[in-house]
Amino acid sequence: MQKADKGKRMSLAEAAGLVRDGDCVALGGNVLHRAPMAMVRELARQKRKGLRLVKTAGAHDIDVLCAAGCVAEVDAGFVSYETAFGLAMHYRRAVESGVVKANEHACYTVIAALRAAAAGAPFMPVVGLKAGDLLKENDYFTVIPDPFGGCHVPVVKAIVPDVAIIHVQEADADGNAVILGPKYEDVLMSRAAKTVIVTAERVLPARAFRTRPEAVDIPGFLVRAVVHAPRGASPCSCDRAYPADPKALERFRQLKAEEIGAYLAEYERTDRGARTFGGWNR
Repeated sequence: MQKADKGKRMSLAEAAGLVRDGDCVALGGNVLHRAPMAMVRELARQKRKGLRLVKTAGAHDIDVLCAAGCVAEVDAGFVSYETAFGLAMHYRRAVESGVVKANEHACYTVIAALRAAAAGAPFMPVVGLKAGDLLKENDYFTVIPDPFGGCHVPVVKAIVPDVAIIHVQEADADGNAVILGPKYEDVLMSRAAKTVIVTAERVLPARAFRTRPEAVDIPGFLVRAVVHAPRGASPCSCDRAYPADPKALERFRQLKAEEIGAYLAEYERTDRGARTFGGWNR
């Protein structure tokens, strides 16, 4: 009998093993939408330490990893829940206590730093950043002379993620991935990172997109691992699949740091492939 073609498919635990302590990790999605929460929780279960997280606008994903003690630095333009939920308090406490260093950005300077990485350039101009404390407070910004004459130009240093983790609606076993709805910075992250992990609501057979290559947002040759993760963004939303779960998000926000282990255990069966949902997902 011919062996089934697994392509680049891995279990959640195997793919999380590609992330090492101290890695720079870019997280796909935006605020409470299509965040790679199954992988975030698995990194927390595996007790990763010293991560540097990169995202234009983070929320529950960064909050969970800060609550679990996995984070050393965050590069983001914004970290907070949306209006109904308020601030990301685990992140805030970690920054205020000095456990986590917040590298302040505007969202577009994170994008510019990732564009520099994708282009193989050491930095990228950010000409709109002409004033304000960001230039003073973040070591990734500086001002250089225009080599063609004229005024000085603010620039941001490239951010090269060791790993980008992106949740999508569809992928095939070769790693080709399709994002339905807003793509946010996910495509850019896949071009900037050294390694790409894709988690997917549905994993199709290898070469599934052969007849519609134009649908592919992230080509398989960029992807190291594909994980089948139904509801892998929950309790955040996934466009055309499910909405955010406000009760689960609010319950998490009320947790104390010592309760995070129980929270991760509640999700463990669903994250690792079970089709029934624990109390956190109801």
